[in-house]
Amino acid sequence: MGVAFFELAARPRYIHTPMTGGPSTMTAFVPDDFEIPAGLDAAGFILRPLTIHHLVKDFDAVATSTAHLHGLFGPNDDWPEGVTLEQDLVDLGWHQKEFELRRSFTYTVMTPDESRCLGCVYIYPCTQKNHDAQVFLWARQSELADGLEETLAAAVKDWLATLWPFRRVAFPGRDISWPDWLALSSDQD
Repeated sequence: MGVAFFELAARPRYIHTPMTGGPSTMTAFVPDDFEIPAGLDAAGFILRPLTIHHLVKDFDAVATSTAHLHGLFGPNDDWPEGVTLEQDLVDLGWHQKEFELRRSFTYTVMTPDESRCLGCVYIYPCTQKNHDAQVFLWARQSELADGLEETLAAAVKDWLATLWPFRRVAFPGRDISWPDWLALSSDQD
């Protein structure tokens, strides 16, 4: 099954996290002197650190994209099935604190005027020996036909290669199939 994202037994089920890797250690995964990007301005969208202040817009994007989001963090992941506004608030608080502690970095994808959430980008440490970060991202289901998710993925890959200190970034379920990714996980055990 792979390494759990966070090792606390009491971790609520609704905090969406990948099933392989993640900030299971209590240390930062970027150098102390690395200046974490405040976001990304792209054509048609912007990225900003996800905080509890994005709750209403984030919840709307998640709630209207449930079918698209199943399996985002692994083939058996059912997030966000049944997520409530309160659970989403806890989730956003978790991501905000992890960002502050430099353990993982979650960005909200917003329209340029920040009136609407279009998705999210999650940058997590990776336990695979050949990868130092793993990234998950999604676009609102209503934006898929216009190709936003592919545009977002391309922009994020360029952004990571240009501004971040990672040498090898994995996009499980996107650039590598879940069966292949999970096979890599089991090879590391």
